[in-house]
Amino acid sequence: MIRQDQICKLVAAPAAALALLLLAGCASPANRQAMVPQALGALQTHPYSVRIQSSGGSDTGALDSSNIPDADLKSAIEETVVSNKVFKSVVQGKDGDYELSVRVTSLSKPIIGFSFTVKMEAAWSLLKVSDQSVVMRKSIKSSGTATTGDALVGVTRLRLAVEASARDNISQGLQALSALKL
Repeated sequence: MIRQDQICKLVAAPAAALALLLLAGCASPANRQAMVPQALGALQTHPYSVRIQSSGGSDTGALDSSNIPDADLKSAIEETVVSNKVFKSVVQGKDGDYELSVRVTSLSKPIIGFSFTVKMEAAWSLLKVSDQSVVMRKSIKSSGTATTGDALVGVTRLRLAVEASARDNISQGLQALSALKL
C-alpha cells in the first residue's frame, strides 16, 4: 500500500521539474530595437559617410543562451548613427568615406541567479577609406544588468541583460567616434 508521503514524493519531483521547465523557457536572441540607445545627448556630426560592418556575434540556438547576431548588431549601430547624426550618412556596399568595424570579442553571461549581469567587450575600428589609415582603434567594455523586477523568467532576464550590455557598448562607441576630429 502506498502511503501519503510516498505519493507526495512521487508527485513533487515531476511537478518541480515541470515548474522549472516552464520558468526556464526557450532562449531568444537579443532584439535589435532593444539594443539601440536612446538619445545620446549632443554629439558632433561628422560631414562624411560611413559604412558599418560587424562580426564576432552569433545566432541563438534553441538550447543556447541569448546571443547577439551580427546583422542585428550592425542594424542597431546604423540606426543609432543615423538617429544621432554622428555621420552625414550611412552607406552600404563599398562606398563610404569611412568604414566602421565592430567585432564582439567577448560576451560573458551568467548561468543562474536573480540578477543577471552580462559583460561585453567589442573592438571598434574606424578606417579612412581613401588612404586606408586607421583613425580609431578602441576596445570598449560594457555591462548590462537585469533583475527579477525586469523579468521573472530566466531566459528573458538574460536577454534583457544582453541587450542592455550591447546598448551600453554602442553608446560608448558612438560617443568615442563623435569626439574624434575627422
